[in-house]
Amino acid sequence: MSIENARKYLSHFGKDKDIMEFDVSSATVELAAEALKVIPARITKTIAFKKDDSCILIGMAGDAKVDNKKFKAEFGMKAKMLTPEETLYITGHAIGGVCSFGVPESVTSYTDISLKRFDTVFPACGSSNSAIELTCEELFKFTKSQKWVDVCKDWE
Repeated sequence: MSIENARKYLSHFGKDKDIMEFDVSSATVELAAEALKVIPARITKTIAFKKDDSCILIGMAGDAKVDNKKFKAEFGMKAKMLTPEETLYITGHAIGGVCSFGVPESVTSYTDISLKRFDTVFPACGSSNSAIELTCEELFKFTKSQKWVDVCKDWE
């Protein structure tokens, strides 16, 4: 199960017990914000983009949108999101619970600067009713992020 992969992965950082599971769905930014009683911008949405036979995951603020021009300048390719089926197959996580915890080595993660304005943020943990509160630096470290990127708009 996807949440179990995330839990096992986060145990290496002593954070597996910090995963929150809800009786309600947290599959969208709005639902997660409601479940956590925080503003939607603090929800980390993780989006999977096609790259060769695998993908890149970008964690970004809940109120941010991908800027296609910035994305192409950063990665040298057009931003093409994976289908829900591809996302599950490649990352092991279904839409609504996608995160960079416990993903295959072929998946590369990045963190967008739209998150840096918050002390803590809330990414999903592999299921559509889970989250964890992390500092931005913890998120960057735990996701094995390659670097901070600036590929989003509409959050400033």
